[in-house]
Amino acid sequence: MASAKHIIVGTAGHIDHGKSALVEALTGTNPDRLEEEKRRGITIDLGFAFLDLGDVKIGLVDVPGHERFVRNMLAGAGGIDVVLLVVAGDESIKPQTREHFDICRLLGIPRGLVAITKSDLVDAEMLGLVRLEVEEFVRGSFLEGAPIIPVSARTGAGLDELKQALLRVAHDVPEKDLTRHFRLPIDRSFATKGFGTVVTGTLISGAVKIDDEVELYPARRSVRVRGLHSGGKPIGRAVAGQRTAVNLSGIDHAEIQRGMVLGAPGVFNPTKKVDARITLLPSARPLKNRARAHFHQGSAEAIAEIVLLEGAELAPGGSALAQLRLDGEMLVLPGDRFILRQFSPVVTIGGGVVIDSAARRHRRDDPAAREFLETLEHGDREEFLAALAEATPRGLTLDDVRARTGWVEAEIRETATKLAEQKRLRILSEQPLTLAAAQAVEKCAVALREAVEQFHSANPLLPGIPKQELRGRAGNPRPEVFDAALEDLVRAKAVAVTGGLVQRAGREIALSAEEARAKKLIEQAFEGAGLSVPSVSAVLEKLPVEASRAQKILQILLREGVLIKVADDFVFHRTAVARLRELLAKYHKEQGNRLTMIAFKELAGITRKYAIPLLEYLDREHVTRRVGDERVIL
Repeated sequence: MASAKHIIVGTAGHIDHGKSALVEALTGTNPDRLEEEKRRGITIDLGFAFLDLGDVKIGLVDVPGHERFVRNMLAGAGGIDVVLLVVAGDESIKPQTREHFDICRLLGIPRGLVAITKSDLVDAEMLGLVRLEVEEFVRGSFLEGAPIIPVSARTGAGLDELKQALLRVAHDVPEKDLTRHFRLPIDRSFATKGFGTVVTGTLISGAVKIDDEVELYPARRSVRVRGLHSGGKPIGRAVAGQRTAVNLSGIDHAEIQRGMVLGAPGVFNPTKKVDARITLLPSARPLKNRARAHFHQGSAEAIAEIVLLEGAELAPGGSALAQLRLDGEMLVLPGDRFILRQFSPVVTIGGGVVIDSAARRHRRDDPAAREFLETLEHGDREEFLAALAEATPRGLTLDDVRARTGWVEAEIRETATKLAEQKRLRILSEQPLTLAAAQAVEKCAVALREAVEQFHSANPLLPGIPKQELRGRAGNPRPEVFDAALEDLVRAKAVAVTGGLVQRAGREIALSAEEARAKKLIEQAFEGAGLSVPSVSAVLEKLPVEASRAQKILQILLREGVLIKVADDFVFHRTAVARLRELLAKYHKEQGNRLTMIAFKELAGITRKYAIPLLEYLDREHVTRRVGDERVIL
């Protein structure tokens, strides 16, 4: 049997226009849950009720209409699929009708219908006039052409027709993708006897089941789902589109506030700075750069400083790119819509959509920043990821992209593969997935090649630059970017890597006549000394070159294997070491494999000063092995 379709219908309209009464007439549930609400006859906080229409499960969110409670209305507006605009037949369009409707438009709610309530209190002529006013009011909006149905909660007139209209609109709501990452903005938190902490909200993305480990954002607390309810019934799994109550273990309800979000663990990064497209209502005042406003997203609220990225002022009815700097962390993703309310007096002035939830500071009127944000705003998934990668020269991991976009792993990998085929992106590692813009790797390769050339110019007697030093000189790129750029240079035969050193391909050290003579003098000094070698400093100080060059020439001889460093300040010529090995082999053959210190000194013709470092060297080379005070010749 096909699973039921879950959608959220939100009421909108002026105070005392009969929203709660209509919800109760449709569902049999009075959404006014607070005693004060019932006593005063107005909705102060969010109310919820449920309606089953065949294969469609509708969660009705009854939002308060009084101006003072619009912030509570905003907490319930997130996740709404269908708006039910309520207009009283005896009063028609009123101030909060307009504000609620503006909010619905700014939030991008795509569909809905209109109920003219209290139809039993007016005659047909008045109903006709109100219908005309409503048609004029919604003209040019998403509700243009939507059903307008007169109803009476008291007599039941029009309720069946309204239910059928709701069902038709519900069938037009696209099925939700349950593979998305789980997100549930919290609008209530309380404790229930015998169960503990319970939170409620509209599940806007993905799914959650009992015993799942989830994360509380922005607090970054790990909690476990102990139980789930929807429609007043226990359920084993909740899906996007459901009004859901979640029983949590591992946390006290007092630690949870409206505006927090339950989400997939370890996926998201809360933010205090977002880049967005904002739009002002025609009725708003001009918005100056760095103005402060109340920012509402999902059930969360913050104070935002609005930095306009183009121009010094935004005119009423206009839209612009802006950076919103929030006074507290919250979880938002690209595509999330929000509402802006004037700082004082508090009225709705506009809204917008998040473009980048990991915004960096931009210079105002920066064409590159605008181009980047417009690509994120209008581009497809490939353009979005390519722009992110190009703006992040150090590269991106799977976790980086997931936190920045909310995409699931499969679509990140698929998008990255397409971009790699187009040569716009480099996949540097599959596990864990690490990406970089192709141009970032190319720029790194240029920097590496320049750093190698600069090193050779400054150090003509050294064969190459150590890898780690090279990475530092090139700006310390991410290791995967560095490795890819270096591999590109090796394939292009621009550089060669030997051990841990990088050098220009085909490069040979060219010594001056003076340096060549010094090199020969060093070799002769150690070759002539046999195993009773002089100190290194004593040899170098007699050379016809300065100390720094003498040290580099010595290093050349060590790298070439002409000289062998046995210990600090003990360097021997390779012929002397080879002769010592031959003597040991002969001793082994003629006198056995046991060798005392005295026997070794006599064999080599050296003092204890040289015998100890040479024996330790031979141990390291596995020519001998120490056993007590003796050596075993291997």
